[in-house]
Amino acid sequence: MICSGTSSRQVQAIADAVKEEMDNRGIRCHHIEGYENGRWVLLDYNDVIIHIFYEETRRFYGLERLWGDAPAIVFDSSIKKVHDAEKN
Repeated sequence: MICSGTSSRQVQAIADAVKEEMDNRGIRCHHIEGYENGRWVLLDYNDVIIHIFYEETRRFYGLERLWGDAPAIVFDSSIKKVHDAEKN
């Protein structure tokens, strides 16, 4: 998964939220890289790798080009709404 934030603080907040939700589901993070500087945080969940970029860093590295033949899945706030509804 590749996503981005508009500041290093937002990148860290996204990483914190992902990790908290995965922890709540009992899914352990194998390795975290880059959290301290907040330019590119990598969360390694073995079968799923999550890249959280500061926007400029994401444009520079262009990981989407490496995975150009993979299908893109766009997530939006409706995913959270479905998840929240499942909790209730």
